[in-house]
Amino acid sequence: MTELVRDTAFGHALRLITRGKVMTFEEERDPSIWKRYVDKEKSGRMAHHGHTGEEEKETKKGDDTESPDRHETWECDDGQQRNAVSGVPVDPEKGRDVSVVTWYGDNDPENPLNWSTPKKFFVTGMICLLTFSVYIGSAIYSAGTQEITMVFGVSQVAATLGLTLFVAGYGLGPMIFAPMSEIPQIGRNPIYIGTLVVFVFFQFGVIYAKNFGMLLAFRFLTGFFGSPVLATGGASLADMYRPAKRAYAIGIWGLAAICGPVLGPLVGGFASQHKGWQWPIWELLWLSGFALIVLIVCLPETSSANILYRRSRRLRKLTGRTDLKCKPEIAGEQMTIKDIAMMTLIRPFSLTFTEPILFLLNLYIALIYGLLYIWFESFVIVFIDIYGFNLGLEGLSFVGILVGGFVVIGPFFAYLYFFQEPQFNENGELKPEKRLPPAFVGAFCIPICLFWFGWTANKSVHWIVPIIGSSFFTIGAFCLFNSVLNYLGDAYPEYAASVLAGNDFFRSSFGAGFPLFATAMYKKLGVGGASSLLGGLSIVFIPIPFVLYKYGERIRKASKRARHDL
Repeated sequence: MTELVRDTAFGHALRLITRGKVMTFEEERDPSIWKRYVDKEKSGRMAHHGHTGEEEKETKKGDDTESPDRHETWECDDGQQRNAVSGVPVDPEKGRDVSVVTWYGDNDPENPLNWSTPKKFFVTGMICLLTFSVYIGSAIYSAGTQEITMVFGVSQVAATLGLTLFVAGYGLGPMIFAPMSEIPQIGRNPIYIGTLVVFVFFQFGVIYAKNFGMLLAFRFLTGFFGSPVLATGGASLADMYRPAKRAYAIGIWGLAAICGPVLGPLVGGFASQHKGWQWPIWELLWLSGFALIVLIVCLPETSSANILYRRSRRLRKLTGRTDLKCKPEIAGEQMTIKDIAMMTLIRPFSLTFTEPILFLLNLYIALIYGLLYIWFESFVIVFIDIYGFNLGLEGLSFVGILVGGFVVIGPFFAYLYFFQEPQFNENGELKPEKRLPPAFVGAFCIPICLFWFGWTANKSVHWIVPIIGSSFFTIGAFCLFNSVLNYLGDAYPEYAASVLAGNDFFRSSFGAGFPLFATAMYKKLGVGGASSLLGGLSIVFIPIPFVLYKYGERIRKASKRARHDL
């Protein structure tokens, strides 16, 4: 328990107040063990050629002579400066006298990959709590839109902007916060906790909005500051789980993300019906405030880069040696402001529009996200106007979507265990295209849902029938999202943060824009016609996962940025 709390925001504050006298680390109790944290081979490479990787050999054309052995190359006169840990001479042109701090072995307990299973499950639960607490904020607002039109004297479309701007905010936020969480000196927790504090207190701006413009401004800002976990949550899980087990964690996290917008109308519906449009926001404030308190005490840092950076800093303080640095810290020192700006603002877009794989999958996931939010707007028409539900009961109609999530997760995990895991090689690696088969099922479930829901939503058919049909959307979205997000992480491991931030931006853009024309479309075409149009659009995209399964490897190997070794 001490190890869990020690790396939380509360633990860091406690250590700061007591000047490191409580919740001490092993090296603080016995500073003499510092050498076990230093990688001699990588330190030698830093001294010899200035980076931790293998030296690039330069061979002349026509010269078939093998390059000398590395250890022979490192020999020189005793008078030259040597790295104290490795004993390797420091090259005056390329070398750096740095002792590289790393994990002391494959079983180092501070490495998140080596945490115990109960600890991993607990931290996964914390990430899911944070995700749910933010994601519910989009749809919980929709329960009060009818009253908002009367209170502020605006149209239904204008009132819907409170939903769409929130979604737009958590599409833009990860473009800044996701790359920041990769910086060793920052890590993931300061981003999660710092932005959640702002998210919680900005809810007061929504609740006490004096005019409609103020309401919209704070809805956008709350979405923006609540966004980090929506893109970085997957990275936090990847910090803890090896590739063969990562899909299970992503699946649970995805289910938590589904629960948010699904339970939002249910929780907010009864509150809005009896207490007014502000009460759903009060519920969001209480939930996110509770999550903030729990996470401050219980969410440890998962970024290995940040954990190693803080270990290096402790060792420098204990030993007085300024040459002790970790690999992420060394890489960070070489980054300029221009590099950070490129990574944050340019790379997510350049990757999306120059990589065919990313463009197709981001477009597909964005479409599914847009369809989800435009389809949500039809529930008011179907269950209030057609079936005569009140606002609270209308929220219950979303339960079918939630049930679909619990139905699909069992078979999905069985597929992972019996079919996907045995395909990993001895190094724990899997060809990225092998992640896609569940998307084959998901691609067909989306149009099934939309056609079923659209053409059974009438008074002559019992209301349970369209609710049953709605469960297929969760099955489809769950299979597609899990397949695609795991595929992108495996295909572009060096650019994972930028790839996932770009994906989040695209899907949030569609999720923000589509609801604005939902009401007009459903009134013009009717529930059946509008649902058929959306279902037909989803059919057009069905071939994408099949095409990438067959030709994805060829496309990857033609790319300069995708992975080529699998």
